[in-house]
Amino acid sequence: MDKQKVIFKDLGIIEYKAAWDYQETLLNNNVQIKSAIRNAASSHDSELTTTNYFLFCEHPAVYTLGKSGKKENVLMNDDELAANDIAFFNTNRGGDITFHGPQQIVGYPILDLEKYYTDIGKYLRNLEEMVILTLAEYGIKGGRSKGETGVWIDEDIPGRERKICAIGVRCSRWITMHGFALNVNTDLGFFDHIIPCGIQNKQVTSMQKELGYTVDYSQVKEKIKRNFEKVFESEITG
Repeated sequence: MDKQKVIFKDLGIIEYKAAWDYQETLLNNNVQIKSAIRNAASSHDSELTTTNYFLFCEHPAVYTLGKSGKKENVLMNDDELAANDIAFFNTNRGGDITFHGPQQIVGYPILDLEKYYTDIGKYLRNLEEMVILTLAEYGIKGGRSKGETGVWIDEDIPGRERKICAIGVRCSRWITMHGFALNVNTDLGFFDHIIPCGIQNKQVTSMQKELGYTVDYSQVKEKIKRNFEKVFESEITG
């Protein structure tokens, strides 16, 4: 079976809303192509196909709330958010509240899961696996916490559980958007003002905190790309 081709784009530092709008554009283009493919099915038009993308970016400080989230999990009011120059958005992804900011790798796969598998649960587990493999290359043992999407450390030791990567996605006509946020050298102080992912009494960590040194940010991005190719049996281009 041929590997799926995935176009990679590093958007650099970009405002959350601009990245969200770009994702929506890519998703909607793919949805329109799917509709055209169905309409052209009788003529056996084989030229039409959706395009897979894998986007990387870094956001200025922002709290984002998922569809199932509660605004009470943000422990700052609007005036405090503005005073601290932190943006806030209600989003259409799954999950609750999370933080995005400098030195955090945010990845947005825009994939046509009909070219892979039509199973959202498997997709989420594969995103986790990609991050777990990347962390392992640094000697960090990432794992999964039952019923809680994302990548954790010491997830089975009460009182020591700490989340290093948040995951929340949206899927329309089997086209994905949103994705994951891996704390590399992230300022964890921002998490003090929210109840991360709506989960009480659990910590948040970063690669820097776990390792005790500032991690080469660009190197981590390259490792994630390679592990994406491995887990998703895809070939990154661009």
